[in-house]
Amino acid sequence: MTDVTGPDDAQRMRVPHPRSRVGVVASFDFDRDREIWRWVPESASLFIARTDPVPFSDNLELVSSLNRPGCVDRPTREVCAIGSQVVTYLCTACSFVGGAAGERALRRAMRTAGAPQALTSAGSVVAALHALKARRIAVVHPYEPPVGKRLREYLTGEGLEVVSLTDLGLGSVHEIYDVSYEQVTAAVRAGIHPRAEAVFISCTALPTYDLISPLEAELGMPVVTVNQATIWAALRAVGERAVGPRQQLLTV
Repeated sequence: MTDVTGPDDAQRMRVPHPRSRVGVVASFDFDRDREIWRWVPESASLFIARTDPVPFSDNLELVSSLNRPGCVDRPTREVCAIGSQVVTYLCTACSFVGGAAGERALRRAMRTAGAPQALTSAGSVVAALHALKARRIAVVHPYEPPVGKRLREYLTGEGLEVVSLTDLGLGSVHEIYDVSYEQVTAAVRAGIHPRAEAVFISCTALPTYDLISPLEAELGMPVVTVNQATIWAALRAVGERAVGPRQQLLTV
């Protein structure tokens, strides 16, 4: 049989195999898969597994249930079975609602389940803000008041000063899936504070990727979002750099 594949065709057919593998444990209701992939270079892959569903009647009960270390065991084992070099728990409130001790317990549980390195969204956000040398933070979030209070306490305990805490005014936790870029932008503008050195947009369910660069240009300060910080930290742990258009976090 005649080989009809020329040198150029053969070159195009050599698909590079990503050298880095990042395991992501997401909450059962996470629906921003396409957003987090936008920060990932071609040299890395994400392997995503979700927690089991949990019953809940309000925001605090939901995130408190997902703060239990047992929630991350099975999904961590799943992503480690295919070679993940780091595992991160992609759920903001789930990783801060138990305070620093709760966040550490989640990381211990992931390491026990086989993760070579273990991170969380809450810890990644703190690392990102420290890397940017930003201590005074204007925070925007979609949570009900009890969870917003826990967020302030967690950030304060990690050496950050929350100069403003602005919620999106949602009537129910279920409304979060329909939040628009326009709503997030409006909340950031409403919550900006003259003493702020950075803005932090909390919650993995909020759409943020295309807002970061324009808001940073408008406000003259870094804008850190939880999905951005989580993937940034996980990639950094395996020697990779996140990609994105003119986002200040990605330069440090």
